[in-house]
Amino acid sequence: MADVRTGVTVRGAGRAVVGVLWAFLVLVLWLWGGGAPGGAAGMSAPTTGDMAAVGRPPGVPMPVAHPPLTASRPQRLAVPALGISAPVVVRGLDARGAVDPPSWTAADRVGWYGAGALPGEPGAALFVGHVDTDTRPAVFYDLSTVRPGERIEVTGEDGRVTVFTVDDVRVFDRARFDARLVYGPREAGRAELRLITCGGAFDRASGSYTANVVVSAYLTGTGARTG
Repeated sequence: MADVRTGVTVRGAGRAVVGVLWAFLVLVLWLWGGGAPGGAAGMSAPTTGDMAAVGRPPGVPMPVAHPPLTASRPQRLAVPALGISAPVVVRGLDARGAVDPPSWTAADRVGWYGAGALPGEPGAALFVGHVDTDTRPAVFYDLSTVRPGERIEVTGEDGRVTVFTVDDVRVFDRARFDARLVYGPREAGRAELRLITCGGAFDRASGSYTANVVVSAYLTGTGARTG
């Protein structure tokens, strides 16, 4: 299976070495190919190609960014336009330096890199999900079809819903993977999200997909607390 390589570092003292870790982990991502968790056998994932999928359309008004918030750990992630509403599980790095995605038996869940930014605080919070398994679509199967301007909602353990607006959707092949766009915030001090899964074609020889689908979003508001 292909793995996500992240450039997000642990909290506290670890943040000081973020640039070094980004460079190292992006190199590993390129070498492994595919990057994000995908299908063990590529059952029928959408073929998104190896070029940029959907950038921000010119002239489309976008909401003003909301100031960063005091954030809490995410419990659930929803993309209403795609019918996604999934539990979030905290994930770390495995022994090879990759973000450890949810298990294949939990392919309906989204993994959040717990040593990185909380959704709503400054920086880019990283979420990963499988696109498919050997036999069925997984949580991020339709991720490449989301459009700029659509909403992503994250419910925290404090019950507050943070609302993010999709900025753009890109597909990076192995040769064009851009760590600055994927792992770093587009604007300094802004609260952002990255949703990452596999895309492109499934290469049966290597057992991985040829590209990564990367959805970028930024904080634009909050919703009601649920508890």
